[in-house]
Amino acid sequence: MRVKESTRVVLGILVVIALLIGAALWLGRDGAASGRTVVRLRIWDQSFVAAYRASLDEFERSNPDVEVRITVVPWASYARKLRLDVAGGIADDLFWTSLYEDFADSGKLLDVDAELGAEAARAWDRFAVAQFTRGGKLWAVPQFVDGGSAVYFNRDLLDAAGVAPQELASARWDPDPAVDNFRPLLRRMTAVAPWPYNAADDFQSLLLPYIGSAGGQMQENGRFAFASAPGRDAFEYLVGLVAAGLSPSAADTNGSSDFAKNAFLQGRMPLFQSGTFNLATVRKNAGFRWGVTLIPNGPQGRVSANNSVGVAANSATAHPDAVRRVLGWLGSAAGNRYLGLDGASIPAVVSEQLVYRDYWARQGVDVSPFFEVLRGRQISAGGGPGFPAALQAMLPVFDEMFLGRIPVAAGLERARRAGDEVLDQE
Repeated sequence: MRVKESTRVVLGILVVIALLIGAALWLGRDGAASGRTVVRLRIWDQSFVAAYRASLDEFERSNPDVEVRITVVPWASYARKLRLDVAGGIADDLFWTSLYEDFADSGKLLDVDAELGAEAARAWDRFAVAQFTRGGKLWAVPQFVDGGSAVYFNRDLLDAAGVAPQELASARWDPDPAVDNFRPLLRRMTAVAPWPYNAADDFQSLLLPYIGSAGGQMQENGRFAFASAPGRDAFEYLVGLVAAGLSPSAADTNGSSDFAKNAFLQGRMPLFQSGTFNLATVRKNAGFRWGVTLIPNGPQGRVSANNSVGVAANSATAHPDAVRRVLGWLGSAAGNRYLGLDGASIPAVVSEQLVYRDYWARQGVDVSPFFEVLRGRQISAGGGPGFPAALQAMLPVFDEMFLGRIPVAAGLERARRAGDEVLDQE
């Protein structure tokens, strides 16, 4: 019997629909032969997969009815794809976040306190808890903290320049040349390297510490506040180091810290200010004696940011009980400690941060400067609805300042207006 073309089309559509439904059921595993519920965790860094897999394997041994699958979405597209997927109702059950406010305000996240109880937060880094608290509620389970900024130094180049590491520890930057001793210290190193230091438009490692140690803030009462007298002091000092040839040209560093990092690793830069996220790279690739010391003092002391990454739970999840159990595990000492075992990150569970310190101590690296700098005042990176878009609007203006194309005072005011205009649209 010959089947009509229209009938074949209809049958084909029905087959496709059946296959899609079957695939969806298999992926979710609800009601499948295994009887296991699949929970999906989305992250942006492939290097964390092994640590998470080891942790989640232990979780699954105690929770055989749950399977946790890890999805990696590269950082370059992570934020945009997550926003689209959350809006479309197809986001993973759990996902990494550091800027979560838009999701929390629109009801897209589960309240962590309600899921795990308010007592759970006592185990976590208090600054991480503060970062993920909004409207009196906690919206993510802290996973790891970056620690503060510190200065990596090339001991061989310091010796060649006649500079002792102890001099770095007592260095102070200041807009007053009579007080400033950091710039003269850098000048002594020009004899041994093209650039002594990595002053640049690097938001976390340089801009925030300099603004904070000048006595300024990134935001105040939900508005950008860096175009202040302390903010001008901070930017003028950094831009001045570039203009004086004490740091690489902004044409090389704008938009990426890789140029400065590579210059340090190649033995062409004695000092590299950065965070713990570069420790493993430096240890693996530095072919010289190196160490870590505190960032320079500023007019208001040493101030650093301490960014955190947390796991947020999708309020649209089809598996709330399984998600709650996975959240509880990832926030526990036993589950979180895996993230620090190989020295890749600082666990957000305070009791497990010793695991991270011990790892680096076995490698002969003193990581205390990354922690010491956080004992005093810290500077918040900012946040709130629209913050990522506002930051993207401001950074090109900062780039122009570092290139010397816009005077600092005018550039800061222009960047502030651009950022606040984006916030006003939210």
